[in-house]
Amino acid sequence: MAYLIQGETGDWEVVIGLEVHAQAVTNAKLFSGASTSFGGEPNSQVSLVDAAMPGMLPVLNRKCIEQAVRTGLGLRAKINRRSIFERKNYFYADLPQGYQISQYLHPIVGEGTVTLDMDDGSTRDVGIERLHLEQDAGKSMHDQDPTRSMIDLNRAGVALMEIVSKPDLRSPDEAGAYLRKVRSILRYLGTCDGNMEQGSMRADVNVSVRKKGESGLRTRVEVKNVNSVRFVMQAIEIEAERQVEVWEQGGEVRQETRLYDPNLGETRPMRSKEFAHDYRYFPDPDLLPLDLDEDFIAGIEASLPELPDTKKKRLIEDLGLSAYDAGVIVADRETADYFETAAAGRDAKQVANWLTSNLFGALNKRAVGIPESPVTAENLGALVGLIEDGTISGKLAKDVFEVMLETGKAPAVIVDEKGLQQITDTGAIEAIVDKVIADNPGQADDVRGGNEKAIGWFVGQVMKASQGKANPGQVNALLKQKLLG
Repeated sequence: MAYLIQGETGDWEVVIGLEVHAQAVTNAKLFSGASTSFGGEPNSQVSLVDAAMPGMLPVLNRKCIEQAVRTGLGLRAKINRRSIFERKNYFYADLPQGYQISQYLHPIVGEGTVTLDMDDGSTRDVGIERLHLEQDAGKSMHDQDPTRSMIDLNRAGVALMEIVSKPDLRSPDEAGAYLRKVRSILRYLGTCDGNMEQGSMRADVNVSVRKKGESGLRTRVEVKNVNSVRFVMQAIEIEAERQVEVWEQGGEVRQETRLYDPNLGETRPMRSKEFAHDYRYFPDPDLLPLDLDEDFIAGIEASLPELPDTKKKRLIEDLGLSAYDAGVIVADRETADYFETAAAGRDAKQVANWLTSNLFGALNKRAVGIPESPVTAENLGALVGLIEDGTISGKLAKDVFEVMLETGKAPAVIVDEKGLQQITDTGAIEAIVDKVIADNPGQADDVRGGNEKAIGWFVGQVMKASQGKANPGQVNALLKQKLLG
């Protein structure tokens, strides 16, 4: 369903493009050997290059190049054999060089595609404009002293992969789906951890609006440095509504950079939007053009893991999962790995149901993720195996699962300790069935009189009498035989 904003003059649509800044997973920075680990004391991970001391020259980190190419391949994008680092000139207190080394005219990665899986089951392709490498700036801290701002340069020089989408997104939901998909791909690839709360992935959101059916694009506004998927979606909605109001009141939207304040639920101006010529880009004289050969690119491509789209297709086609279940499972690499371990040699559909319904619900209550699950993948698979071979019923399996959550024990151990093995001996079940029928002659006559649905009541009574251990299939068959002939 199209996302439209209802204004006084008619319906408006929103046009969205995202610039995702993803910190490359490397031990050292883009042009120095300083550490990139998170959480260090301020200014404890700063080399002379990062601090822009006179005479210091940048040295390109090969691992950063590999991670950028790997990401580009994962985004189904063109890898440019030649790219050039340029200086982006601007002044800011946390930018010690007075310029940022980035890529402008010749990025390392060109056009690509990301396929979104929408909640209604549809898919949507979003174009990637480019991916370029650049060094991060430092961080200004305004809450350390009542009269002064402090500068922490630990982050200065960290390698960022800026992934720029085309203006193909048309709703907050699509923007959220895009961010989640890009983050999923990056995590599968191992090129970015995607931890937005730690700042290793953040987004600049470009928003404009136009009347429904209008061609062309109106002035866009950039909402800077949004650090959660939820805030990105909120910022789009709020900024789009602000722009509609401006246009409908006869004004014009200014091209500018704004900040989103989630506490106040508003965007507010930061500065007028700069144009490329304002930054006076020029090739960095200290860095040669980067030339990649085919063997280098082919070697990285050969090491790529199975990515979410391919894995989802395989789970649907080979294991018979629904598109929805497969999409949920592959969205996170750790969940996908857990599922594949649990489903090995088991009924994949039943494993998927236990995972997405029972386990996810239990983990959400405990506020933990799959890596912290007290139920291992092997044990969840073993539980499904006990159901398949008739050792326990589906109802008893739920009781076993609760004990597994509390103790982490294997299901077979729990079944043995508690004597929960399913009764499959026909004679034993028949004795229970005969007693239940004899104790309830009125209900038995009701079934014989044509109310076959009442058999369900007898099933419940037999299961209760057997403490849930009787095989439900055998119970049903015996009841029908004895009550219906």
